[in-house]
Order: sequence, then structure tokens, then C-alpha cells
Amino acid sequence: MSIRSISRSKLSVYFSTVLLRHLSQTPASAAASKFSSASSSSAAPFLPPFSTFRLDVVREYHDGRPRGSLWRGKKMIGKEALFVIQGLKRFKDDEDKLDKFVKNHVLRLLKLDMIAVLNELERQEQVSLAVKMFMVIQKQDWYTPDVYLYKDLIIALARRRKMEDAMKLWEIMRKEDLFPDSQTFTEVIRGFLRDGSPADAMNIYEDMKKSPYPPEQLPFRILLKGLLPHPLLRNRVKQDFEEIFPDQHVYDPPEEIFGLC
Repeated sequence: MSIRSISRSKLSVYFSTVLLRHLSQTPASAAASKFSSASSSSAAPFLPPFSTFRLDVVREYHDGRPRGSLWRGKKMIGKEALFVIQGLKRFKDDEDKLDKFVKNHVLRLLKLDMIAVLNELERQEQVSLAVKMFMVIQKQDWYTPDVYLYKDLIIALARRRKMEDAMKLWEIMRKEDLFPDSQTFTEVIRGFLRDGSPADAMNIYEDMKKSPYPPEQLPFRILLKGLLPHPLLRNRVKQDFEEIFPDQHVYDPPEEIFGLC
């Protein structure tokens, strides 16, 4: 504020000096005649130098301080939630300190902050901490079974190749009579096929057939591609696919590629 006031005072002194010098060099009668002739000729009126500059308006430059939340665009995570995320990551390798931190800080969070912590841990691929956070949420009085909470966590675990942990959540979800969507089925089937467990992938497929939601093509095609080395299992899936999607084509590669001749 002091720098701004000094700058204004210097500008005022400068323009006052320029104006006085101009008036002293130009007689009032000459200025009046210039103004009248300019008006009669429809030209621009005479103005003293720098007269268009407004002394009462000074541009405010950015002082380097942040404007608004630094986490804008990240769902406005609160300070307490950020503190909890950092603490969980700090103590994740020490079970005793982690449990103490959960008791002293995590349980104090509000509902929206707990969910924000869970989502951010999933985004950062801290899946072990995300599972622990989910278990804390399940014990809260306000918790109600939500398939989307399961979905995001199961997909995160499957993509990190933690299929055992993903199936534990899957069983809990099914006990709560919740069915995942097509994306969840796709990622879990892909995870088992990637780990070389076609039997587990078929178990998920059988569970998918019981889903009340309309079937989609993607999980079928992922399974058909992954079961190429297992023709008996693949034929079962192919037959179901052709019955459900009669207008779609299934590509069958030459059998000699997989040594089936």
C-alpha cells in the first residue's frame, strides 16, 4: 500500500508539472482558438499530453500469493482430508502407527471427507490404504451399501494385479446383494486372464450371467480373446454370445496358431 501511494504521488506531481509547462507555453487565447477551429472542422478536440491516462486507476499486479484453493479441480479436498492422506501414506509401513493414526484422526472426519480420502487414495493407486479406508467407512453409522464404492476399489485392485484382495471385496459385495456393472466385470475378467487364471475368469463370467443389468459386448469379447488357448471354455462363451447378440460376428483364428490341429 505504501509503494502504491508513493507511485500515485509521483505520477500526480509529474502530470501537474507537464500540464503547467504546457499552459505556460501555450496562451489561453491560442488554446481557445485551436479548440474552436478543431470543433468547427469536426477534428479531434485539443487535449493536453497524457490526458487520457486516469490517475485514479492503477493496475494491481499479482503479488504471487495463491488465489483460492490449491486443490481446485481435485474435488476441493479439505485440509483435514489432505492431512489424513499424507498421514496414511507416512505410516503405511508401520501397522501400529497406522492403526493409531486411524483412531486419532481418520475417525474424526466427516462423511464427505472420508469418501474424498478414499477416492484420492484410489487415484494415487494407494490400493492397500484405500482398502483400509473402505473398511473404516463400512463401520460408520451413516454407511449404506453402495455398488459404486465397491466398483472403483475393485477396479483399482484388479488393475494393480491384486486379484485376491479384489475377490474379497467381490464376495462382500455379493453378500450385500449388489451387482457390479459391465466395466467392473470387464476389468476383473481381464485381470484373471492376465494372471493366467481362466477358471477364475469363468467364475466371474457365470456371475455376470446372473446380473439383472442388460449384457454388453465388451466383457464377452475380452473373454473370447483371452480363452483362445482354451477352446472348450471359449465355445461355451461363444455360444452364449451368439444367442445374446445374434447380429454380431465372432472372429475365429486358424486353429494351427495355437497348435490345436
